Amino acid sequence: MSQTDHAPRTEATPHVRLRWWTELPLILMVYGAYSAGRLLARGDVSTAVDHGLAILRAEKAVHLNLEHPLNRLFTREPWLGVPADFWYASLHYVVTPAVLIWIFRRRAHLYRAARTWLMTSTLIGLIGFTLLPTCPPRLLTAGHGFVDTMAQYSSYGWWGGAASAPKGLGGMTNQYAAMPSLHVGWALWCGVMLWRNGRTPYAKAAGVAYPLITTLVVMGTANHYFFDALAGAAVMGAGLLLTKPVTRLAARIRDRAATAFAAGSRAVPSATRSPIVSGECQTSPGERIPRQRKAATSHDTGDGAAAPAR
Repeated sequence: MSQTDHAPRTEATPHVRLRWWTELPLILMVYGAYSAGRLLARGDVSTAVDHGLAILRAEKAVHLNLEHPLNRLFTREPWLGVPADFWYASLHYVVTPAVLIWIFRRRAHLYRAARTWLMTSTLIGLIGFTLLPTCPPRLLTAGHGFVDTMAQYSSYGWWGGAASAPKGLGGMTNQYAAMPSLHVGWALWCGVMLWRNGRTPYAKAAGVAYPLITTLVVMGTANHYFFDALAGAAVMGAGLLLTKPVTRLAARIRDRAATAFAAGSRAVPSATRSPIVSGECQTSPGERIPRQRKAATSHDTGDGAAAPAR
């Protein structure tokens, strides 16, 4: 067996070390596209209300309308309602990036797949907002029995009555992007990362508690239906299934771009190439000047004498 049979394969794409200054713009670009698309996918209000009522009827038909008892509890008990509003308005902006940074620094070999999973799922969620604008429970008429706890407790926090938007900036958010709940989806992603990669029982416990509490919060604050939460989990499942194909596609695009760039940098215009042998002597490709000089010298002298030195 030849030695080359034991040589390691080099055709595989080499591992590219990730840098934070390349990852941060990518994440910001995807989040910016998500935010802009979320605003553009506002849809018709009456259609969003119809979708919300259809979800509520479906939940009642299978006895899974858990939003009503939770919302009444959060409305009646400020010691539950106020922390829940802070949880809803803030934690997805803090915990999700924190877990992403933790994976980047502590589990670098898992980061690319984790990041791709999160981003792919987020873009799938954006498709859901576009195709199915949904009125959240808090925006239904009072006859449906829901209270907007964020409006009720707005004096306690920085948010206003328009979802989790800061006071006075309600017009900058799409309040009808309820299906799926990416609050639950992102919390589930964080929970999986903590459960699988945390080394302490506290990290694993947080991995279980965070998505469960987030699910209760989004329903108790009347921002999402239970089916919205289920859809958020389903979106993360779809994103997980697509992670490997998306990663391979991104690697293929990156390799082709690198190959094209390398080929372009190696290309030199033919006009700049000159087969110069010395300062004033030129030859065509393939000529061997030393041999030609020797042959010419022997022919001129005729007696095999050495040619005069030059």
